[in-house]
Amino acid sequence: MRRRATPAAQWIALLIASAALGAALQALRIPAALLLGPMLAGIAIAAAGGEARVPNWAFLLAQGLIGCMIAKMAPLSIAGELLSRWPIFVFGVLAVIAVSTFLGWLLTRVHVLPGTAVLWGSSPGAATAMIVMAEAHGADARLVAFMQYLRVAVVAAGASVVARLWNLNLAHATADIDWFPPVAAWPLAETLALAILGPLLAHKLNIRSGGFLLPLVAGLLLSHLGLMSIELPPWLLLLSYALIGWSIGLRFTRSLLVHVARAFPRVLACMVTLILLCGVLAAVLVVTAGVDPLTAYLATSPGGADSVAIIAASSKVDVPFVMAMQTTRLVAVIFLAPIITRYLAELPRSRCS
Repeated sequence: MRRRATPAAQWIALLIASAALGAALQALRIPAALLLGPMLAGIAIAAAGGEARVPNWAFLLAQGLIGCMIAKMAPLSIAGELLSRWPIFVFGVLAVIAVSTFLGWLLTRVHVLPGTAVLWGSSPGAATAMIVMAEAHGADARLVAFMQYLRVAVVAAGASVVARLWNLNLAHATADIDWFPPVAAWPLAETLALAILGPLLAHKLNIRSGGFLLPLVAGLLLSHLGLMSIELPPWLLLLSYALIGWSIGLRFTRSLLVHVARAFPRVLACMVTLILLCGVLAAVLVVTAGVDPLTAYLATSPGGADSVAIIAASSKVDVPFVMAMQTTRLVAVIFLAPIITRYLAELPRSRCS
């Protein structure tokens, strides 16, 4: 491809492959399909010798949009749930983070992947958020993406098994996406302004992962105070997913793909172990706090919040509790992951690079 394909031809091939893969994964109801499709297309183009790259400004804009998306996802019921059952939330959130961190540390001991990629890859937060933050803190975003989306796939598979055990029918749990719904112009302008100005301010102030965190924090505060409404039409989210997927996928090399293939069995074993241990934590909530088993399992599930939300919405569980636990852990991981990763990376026995 380096010799025969022009940059324009590479981008055309990338767009076609991204659309085809994204649509196929979406039809199969694969979690994060709209990001995985472009990322896999980028990997294929890069492996074939392509040299297309996503401009840095576009990647920063995508970070800002993802920050706004997470701010919009946070339910207003979190505060009430936390105040009424705070001991359960403290245990559930910190226990899952501790288990994930321990497994990540074990993988660093056997040098499965270089640098701090394993620590970021095992963090039980939103996959896209962890990839963006890992990139900002110097980790290899390609390896982090490999671990995070493998975790998402394993968690989604486990959640599907649990749904079948509870005789849940998820066939109608997800509706077809309306890509171009009516859009409120002023909230969309406010959202775009936040997604653009946040990364610009973070870059000027040299704030690590600020391009993602500033829109997230500002969006949470402003929207929950009623000072702005976050408007993110599906086509805009699709663009942000594609930009992040391309940015990661286009940087893969053939040698890195070989390394990832060799690490796959051990990383998969780690992710399965993580899910089993989180199942044990769910059992603790059932025994000590009287939480029903399915609610406890979904609340402690380590990521894959979209799959968890689908199952929770289609079953007789405490939906506010499940989503509040998932969202609280996400926020906790976003702020704790850099501290934990930096600390473990400085330990003599866990130094990988």
